Amino acid sequence: MPTAGTESRAQQVHPPAGDGLLVVDKPAGWTSHDVVGRSRRLCATRRVGHAGTLDPMATGVLVLGVNRATKLLTFLVGADKAYTATIRLGVSTVTDDAEGEVTARHDTSQLTEAAVRAAIADLTGSIQQVPSSVSAIKIDGKRSYARVRAGEDVELPARPVTVHRFEVSDIRAGDSQTDTDAASPTEPVVAWLDLDVEVEVSSGTYVRALARDLGEQLGVGGHLTALRRTRVGGFELASAATLEQLEQDGVSAHLVPLAEAATATFPSRTLSAQEAIDLGHGKRLPAAQAGRTEPVAAIGPDGVLVAMLDETGEVARSHVVFPAL
Repeated sequence: MPTAGTESRAQQVHPPAGDGLLVVDKPAGWTSHDVVGRSRRLCATRRVGHAGTLDPMATGVLVLGVNRATKLLTFLVGADKAYTATIRLGVSTVTDDAEGEVTARHDTSQLTEAAVRAAIADLTGSIQQVPSSVSAIKIDGKRSYARVRAGEDVELPARPVTVHRFEVSDIRAGDSQTDTDAASPTEPVVAWLDLDVEVEVSSGTYVRALARDLGEQLGVGGHLTALRRTRVGGFELASAATLEQLEQDGVSAHLVPLAEAATATFPSRTLSAQEAIDLGHGKRLPAAQAGRTEPVAAIGPDGVLVAMLDETGEVARSHVVFPAL
C-alpha cells in the first residue's frame, strides 16, 4: 500500500500531462485504483484510467490512459496478456491465491513431472474456464468478490478463453515443515510442489483459475503464490516505469503518444488528408481491408491518430474519433 513517504512526494506540484498511455510497473501491495490515484496527482488531471486491473499481490504491467487516451482503454482491455507466475500444487485456498485462507492440503509426493506437464497441456488452447469466485465480475450489479465476503456461495458460469502458452520453467518440491502457511507444527508433513510458469492468454483469462484447475485436474489442489504481468497487447514490461521513476523523471518522459499507443497493439491504415477530414466530420470510408476483426488505428498524413475504426464490413465506421486540437 502507499506509504507516508510516497504520499508526501506525490503531493508535490506537477505540470499537467498531455494525451497518451503510461505503462506502469505496479508494485506489490497496491491496488490498481491506488496506482490510478497516484498517477492522477502526478499527471495533474482526473482523466486517468486503466486497461484491466491487477490484484494487490500481483506486480507488473498496468496500462494507464491519460486524458484523451482514456478512449483507447476500451480496446486495450481486450488485448492478450502475458505473465510469469508461481503455482503451488498440494494446497488450495478460498481465493485461489496466496491471500486466501487455506481450505485443503494434499500430498504431492507421488506426482510425476510427466503428469504435471500432461495436465498443463490439457489446459492449453481454447478452454472453458470458471472464473475465481472472488473476481470482480458483477452478478446482478454486485461484484462477485463482495458477495463472497458477505458470506454468499457464488458459482460463476464457465466461459471460453484461450491459453496461447502455458509452460513450466522450474519445479521445486517442499513440505509443510517449511510452509509458513501451515496451521500447526503438529500436523502431518505434507509435500507440495511449486511450479514457475510462463503463460500467454486471451483477455478475461484468470491465471489463478489456471492454478486452481491444474491442481484439481491432478487431484491435489493448487493456488497462485506469485504473479507478474509482463505484457499487455504490444506493451512489454521492459518499457514500464515504476511510480518512483514517474515521480523522478516526470510523466512526460514516459508518456506514449496516442498514435504510437494505438499502433503498438492494433493494425493501422494511413489516411489521405481528405479522408482524415471526412472522418473528423463523421463520414464513413470504404474499408481498407474488410473483415478485420480487430479495431484499426486510422493515422492521418501528419502522423496523428484520427480514429479507431471498425472494418468488419465493407464500410469502415468509427468506434471513436480524436478531433484535432
